[in-house]
Amino acid sequence: QVQLVESGGGSVQAGGSLRLSCAASVSTYSRYSMGWFRQAPGKERAGVAAISPSGGTTYYADSVKGRFTISQDNAKNTLYLQMNNLKPEDTAVYYCACAAGIIVGTSYRLNPSAYTDWGQGTQVTVSS
Repeated sequence: QVQLVESGGGSVQAGGSLRLSCAASVSTYSRYSMGWFRQAPGKERAGVAAISPSGGTTYYADSVKGRFTISQDNAKNTLYLQMNNLKPEDTAVYYCACAAGIIVGTSYRLNPSAYTDWGQGTQVTVSS
């Protein structure tokens, strides 16, 4: 089991930026698919961004394309989510997660059910 710890959440005004970090207890490079998910009150957890084990391919939900960037620092075993031009509808608890190997199938890469290990989450609040 991989331990994941998120940080970097907070409160920001609309149009602002935040960078979330997710520290993994093991090296995930070339071994795990990684993803960011979010859950707003009363809503289901939804995929935001994902990255392949090699880091060569990234995937984004339509709602964040062009505003969010997923990346990883393999030397630090850390996953990042750079969030720019934040909107009130981005308010949620953000989670990072991992899954061993490559997730096959476009519909699964941002599907929470494809991921096995989860962090505890970090709150992001965007005010208008």
